[in-house]
Amino acid sequence: MRFGVLGTGFWAKEVHAAALAAHPTAELVGIWGRDVAKAKALGAEFDVAGFADVDELLSQVDAVTIALPPDVQAPLAERAAAAGRHLLLEKPIALDVAGADRVVDAVRDAGVASVVFFTFRFQAATSTWLTQAARTRLAGGAGSWLSSLAGSPFAASPWRQERGALWDIGPHALSVLVPALGPVTAVQAGAGLRDTVHLVLTHESGAASTVTLSHTVAPLSTGMEFFVHGDAGRLVLLPETGSAEGAFSVAVDELTVAALTGGAHPCDVAFGRDVVAVLATAARALDSGCRELVGR
Repeated sequence: MRFGVLGTGFWAKEVHAAALAAHPTAELVGIWGRDVAKAKALGAEFDVAGFADVDELLSQVDAVTIALPPDVQAPLAERAAAAGRHLLLEKPIALDVAGADRVVDAVRDAGVASVVFFTFRFQAATSTWLTQAARTRLAGGAGSWLSSLAGSPFAASPWRQERGALWDIGPHALSVLVPALGPVTAVQAGAGLRDTVHLVLTHESGAASTVTLSHTVAPLSTGMEFFVHGDAGRLVLLPETGSAEGAFSVAVDELTVAALTGGAHPCDVAFGRDVVAVLATAARALDSGCRELVGR
């Protein structure tokens, strides 16, 4: 499958382009960016073309991967789907439910395959954990991801500064708790220091889970853990770190299979849309101080 990368930042280079360039069967054809000079420079690093015109790149590929801010990604995803190109997107797929719905509609209308790169979902440890969880009658769960963006490649990211940990790493928490415990029907939320948020999620199954997220803790406080609990005890997931390129290569494989078979992937844009709906509900709950229902 021939791929184009839309984006020229750190994640586009170190994960998307690097994984595609090293992939045994996928072909990296070219890179497009909002800054043409950066697109050409990054393309040169991987010995592919840098494109000034996104439609020109779309005409030469079967699929695109997008590593751009969510509000930029969403309309480009619609455009690529309308051109008949399969999609490998970043999370969240949009910054509001309306934008996510448009992406879902574009994918459905075009009949293309889609995968959203929830990194943990493409790691072997997570697959094993979810398989174990599916065999257990669960009562609830919890997740905590405390991080510090200071000094990281993402420290100056405008959308992360504006939306905080809820929208950046919240999708990852939901990507493991939702398949384990079921769809979220309601959210309660409380704000901590800086961008720290605490969520209580009610799941359709009757289970409840709690999530704590932050991008602004002290460096010595960073860490992550997820667990679910039920009749068989507690199942703990400690997601791998530093393996994004390998996970992305798995996502490329799974998008290729979905494209060839016409099947829906568990992490497709419909799932991505549901994640956006929970995030938007959490944002409402933070503003209102009330328990908010997730619209579907």
